[in-house]
Amino acid sequence: SKSFKYFLLFFLLSTFISACDLTSQKTSKEINKKPFVLTTFTVLADISRNIAGERIQVESITKEGVEIHGYNPTPSDVIKATNADLVIKNGLGLELWANDFIRSAGKVKLVVLTDDMQPLFISEDAYKGKPNPHAWISPIRAIAYVDKILEALIELDPQGEDYYIDNAIKYKNQLRLLDSQLRRKLSTVPQAKKVLVTCEGAFSYLAHDYGMKEAYLWPVNSESQITPRRMLNLIELVKKNNVNSVFCESTVSSKGQLQVASATGASFGGTFYVDSLSDSNGPASTFINLLKHNTYLIQKGFTED
Repeated sequence: SKSFKYFLLFFLLSTFISACDLTSQKTSKEINKKPFVLTTFTVLADISRNIAGERIQVESITKEGVEIHGYNPTPSDVIKATNADLVIKNGLGLELWANDFIRSAGKVKLVVLTDDMQPLFISEDAYKGKPNPHAWISPIRAIAYVDKILEALIELDPQGEDYYIDNAIKYKNQLRLLDSQLRRKLSTVPQAKKVLVTCEGAFSYLAHDYGMKEAYLWPVNSESQITPRRMLNLIELVKKNNVNSVFCESTVSSKGQLQVASATGASFGGTFYVDSLSDSNGPASTFINLLKHNTYLIQKGFTED
């Protein structure tokens, strides 16, 4: 019948239009799909997001509060890496677990942020002669991280070059401001008082770049067994230098450092953030806030009586 023919024609036409819409939507989704960047820990993810803005999706393998040195990747981490367009890691032996992890993910592009950086070396224990990996803790060195990430993101998404450059300039200006503020605050502290005592030797770059002496209970977290000799040596150093305050880091136990404080009369000056950001409600919700928080504790610890 005529009515059936019209119905059939209408049905076929509707099906064709729907198919065209689906194809258009799929093509649009593919065109608008953001590149996916995976970093080894939350600090690198935050720096990367500040440069990537809205153009790139950035995630961290490790979550807030997780100790990174001895991290064990999960199967879901491997799946994420397999789907990543780029993996960003610190290097200098920080994420030794990442080598096999990245290999298992297949042919994913890898950027190592410290490849062109002249490292400081650990001077004692089992890690003597190996590079200290915590360069990002110094604001002036974090600028080199920004430049390296910028270069990688432009290579990944050339069309966003101007956007990424603009974001990187703004972010580096924040780091330069923190650098100048830290230098100004430390300039009021007598040199003899500039002894930074921490649990892990994670502040070597900060101490080196800003004229402080560093002391700690262990060199790196993967060697965090506190021996009686280490404890005694640090207690003697704190007493000898009349250190006001001692500190520890958020991803390790402060029990040993509290014992140092008790044995010397020094105060416990607070918890630094190094390998991990805090949650969104904490004092180190971003990398910039992490640096501000650490700077505040250092100045307060150096100047209070």
